[in-house]
Amino acid sequence: MTTAKQLWLSLIVVNVLVIGGIAYSAFAPGASTKTMLLPGKTSHGHYQIEMRCDLCHTEGNGLREDACTSCHEEELRLAKDTHPASKFNDPTNAELLSVLDATNCVTCHREHVVEQTLPMGLTMPSDYCYHCHQETLETRASHADFKFDSCATAGCHNYHDNRALYENFLLKHVDENDFLDEMVGLIREPMPIESEASLSVADADAPGEWSGTASDDMELLNDWASTAHASAGVNCSGCHLESPGAETEAVSTGDQAWNLEVSVQTCGACHTGQMETFFQGHHGMRLAADLPPMTPGDARISMHANSSHRQLECNACHSGHRFDTAYASVDACLKCHADEHSQAFLTTSHYAAWQNEISGTAPAGSGVSCATCHMPRLEDDDGNVWSNHNQNDNLRPNDKMIRDVCMQCHGVGFSIDALADEHLIQNCFADAPSVHVESIDLVKARFEERQRKKEARSKKK
Repeated sequence: MTTAKQLWLSLIVVNVLVIGGIAYSAFAPGASTKTMLLPGKTSHGHYQIEMRCDLCHTEGNGLREDACTSCHEEELRLAKDTHPASKFNDPTNAELLSVLDATNCVTCHREHVVEQTLPMGLTMPSDYCYHCHQETLETRASHADFKFDSCATAGCHNYHDNRALYENFLLKHVDENDFLDEMVGLIREPMPIESEASLSVADADAPGEWSGTASDDMELLNDWASTAHASAGVNCSGCHLESPGAETEAVSTGDQAWNLEVSVQTCGACHTGQMETFFQGHHGMRLAADLPPMTPGDARISMHANSSHRQLECNACHSGHRFDTAYASVDACLKCHADEHSQAFLTTSHYAAWQNEISGTAPAGSGVSCATCHMPRLEDDDGNVWSNHNQNDNLRPNDKMIRDVCMQCHGVGFSIDALADEHLIQNCFADAPSVHVESIDLVKARFEERQRKKEARSKKK
């Protein structure tokens, strides 16, 4: 009898928990009943798309073979992946692969095992390099006392991306000053205020109540008329007029629909690189997976409560009809981000330089904004300069930031030290680094030793 009662009580408790969980999931912002089925917490890199199980899993909860490469293949190609799977197809590596199957991403990166997940989504012990590189302790006297759990320290080695850490690269920049004499960053050519294609308020082709008769409408039109869009001849219809059946709120204008809101895809028709990189980062990866837009309330770092429900699409940063890139570079970020690193930016010399630039007391490109570091400018094959909108591209590992960002103003040694200083990262690089990574010193010492041996051999001849 006691067993039967216990069984019934257990069933009642389970039902209450399930029903309560479903009820909560139905009403909690950004939540879904699917979260109840997750086998464990999803890593920081994938939690935004955890509701799209099919992106990684096959029916029956198997893993898709292309699950990782479908998103990360191009990134690894650009990084000149140090450990591509193809490297381990050599039969001589068979013994190594029996210990660590380096041909399979999930050997090191598993999901839903929060108790094992380290920074960068790694689920291997931090000394995993030991399995293949024991001989380093013997062949490199400088490494004899190092532990293998420090290989991936910022400024030493990374498994996939070593573009800023290769010996030859460090040697090339070994004697650079901490602060370069001049910034070497890319600067966008300003759009001419007037051109043959320029449009004015009188040229606006918005229909009906958007014809510019009301004061609010005139404000929108004046904003638009002062932008690069109007200078380039992009009229209202260029962004707002789409085919019938568009999913945004629309009003009928004959056989087409006038969309009150502009989709990311519409912006991407002209700003292709920005759209593609936006979809790759945390801000846009949900849209790329056909999920509702991310909101700050979905984030795992501190955000301002009054911005919790903002939907992160193009207009979240390039607001209204102004498309103000200066506003998008700092103010738009701080409107949502409330974490220590973001807020500390306002106390730094970087921010002071940014203030000088936007006030006109310093030349264009001399300031440092949030976007300068997290959305660095790129140059395409045609010489056009544009901003990488994947704001996570240089965050993990953070020494990916060295080449695209830090080296615009600083020497490599200084940059490595700064990115290895956790306190400095938190205060948004308000001070000088308080730690020193020896990698660049070791490279210099190794080169000098080679030179001495070379000279000694020459003398013997």
